[in-house]
Amino acid sequence: MQKIRAAVVGVGYLGRFHAQKYAQAEGCELVGVVDARAEARESVAKELRTEPLADHRPLIGRVDAVSVVTPTPAHFPIARDFLDAGVHVLVEKPITETAEEARQLIELARARNCILQVGHLERFNAAILAAEPYLAAPRFIECHRLAPYKERGTDVNVVLDLMIHDIDIVQTVVGSPIATIDAIGTPVFSDEIDIANARIRFENGCVANATASRVSMKTERKLRVFEDDAYLSIDLQQKILTLIRKRPAPIAAGQLPVTIEEQSFDHGDALRAEIESFLDCIRSGRPPVVGGEAGLRALETAMRITEQVHAGVRKR
Repeated sequence: MQKIRAAVVGVGYLGRFHAQKYAQAEGCELVGVVDARAEARESVAKELRTEPLADHRPLIGRVDAVSVVTPTPAHFPIARDFLDAGVHVLVEKPITETAEEARQLIELARARNCILQVGHLERFNAAILAAEPYLAAPRFIECHRLAPYKERGTDVNVVLDLMIHDIDIVQTVVGSPIATIDAIGTPVFSDEIDIANARIRFENGCVANATASRVSMKTERKLRVFEDDAYLSIDLQQKILTLIRKRPAPIAAGQLPVTIEEQSFDHGDALRAEIESFLDCIRSGRPPVVGGEAGLRALETAMRITEQVHAGVRKR
């Protein structure tokens, strides 16, 4: 197959990394980078020896694939333009601002036979991938995603910025419709919600308790999963999986009733894995790991949580 011609729209902090991965990917050519800010596009274009553009539309007809790494409000119009032209799209999370916009992109991708992948990067985390075979029937899941305050990313609230990663993982692992959500939160340093907690009860009885904060003193990304006969601790930050399982009978005298296994993984490059998976989907035609439907599902849950938090803030 000929080289996949790729571009990145939005080359700020994260978009620059997207551009680097395309430039390094085998069988791929980085045709150009787009950003309304001249300094950003010129800097990345010079670094990667590609073309800087101020607008994405001149790339239509010149590229096969594109990453959309702009602020969230621009995701829909840019992704729509490329999908409508038959270009495969990897759009950063959240997929769009509204569920209706996400549905339109999903339908357009289907109609044009295009790959639509959503950038839920944690699905490519080595610790999550290693835990998957053991996630049989979760009964309770606890998620903590904490980060110090940074101006970058505050165009959306902490639920859409951080918690949405855990929402995506939890809904994928549990595989059951949501029965109820109870959520609280508050702004602290920005005009948006900066800390939030959501208790999600699923129809199969599983309960997930998710906390996200961007006003913490430390960085932490952990999931704890409890099953009937096992406990998994997944450190997404340090890439450590701890698996504690009930020891099968008979148990010898002095033996612990459980076995404890700990695995550490190379930090690797999840973004590179995500983009290589996207390119492989284009070549093979297989569905993406995180398709538009998964992005929509996570967005709808995040919006339900956001609405509850806002309602609680208004009552105060």
